Amino acid sequence: MPSFARPCLALLTGALLVVPSSFGFNTPLSEQAVREAYFLGQRRDESMYAFLNKYTKLLPPPKTGPHISAVSFLTPFALLVQYSSRQSDYSAQRAALDHKGHDEVVEIQVDIQLTQSYGAMIATPTHSRSGSPTAIQQRSPEFWRAFKYRIFDGDEEITTEDISGEPQYQCSEGGGCTLTGAIVYIQFPATAFKSDSAGVEVTPREGDAVSVDFDLSSLR
Repeated sequence: MPSFARPCLALLTGALLVVPSSFGFNTPLSEQAVREAYFLGQRRDESMYAFLNKYTKLLPPPKTGPHISAVSFLTPFALLVQYSSRQSDYSAQRAALDHKGHDEVVEIQVDIQLTQSYGAMIATPTHSRSGSPTAIQQRSPEFWRAFKYRIFDGDEEITTEDISGEPQYQCSEGGGCTLTGAIVYIQFPATAFKSDSAGVEVTPREGDAVSVDFDLSSLR
């Protein structure tokens, strides 16, 4: 190889080594990033809430059907901020040890609210001879399982079996509680997202589907 070409080759090789493997958020997080997430979470002030709000898209109510009111895309950094904010008597050293003990994940949260047309009580057909063709019963707190959730890394759909849900209730002073909705949690390994964009599509059994896009290059 000519001697004048060697410096150029070295520069090109060096440039290739510093090109990130993903255009989206950073993973794995550095020790410095873990510390920054810890301190941001410990603030519990407007700056923390403003930061986390960037990871959530709010959606308008539908004409009919359940209200998919919010979709969040929480990166490993955002999850650390959120976790730190919920801990008392917590230290940066403890946060670093906790982080080392777990694989980094992305958590997608879907907030579903019941509506007047998709309420806590549902009518079901009966075969009774009483003359009433329907019966009224409470909606199952597992209603969210009947929804279809599709997640996209760029244009490519990715799948996971790590899906769980938490029913939401409104309780009165008398002790009675009414189902008001659910929060669905969908987790992926952080390395599953290699593009600079992600999409979340939620289709209820009744009502219209909703689709939300996230610019991962703008998220930490």
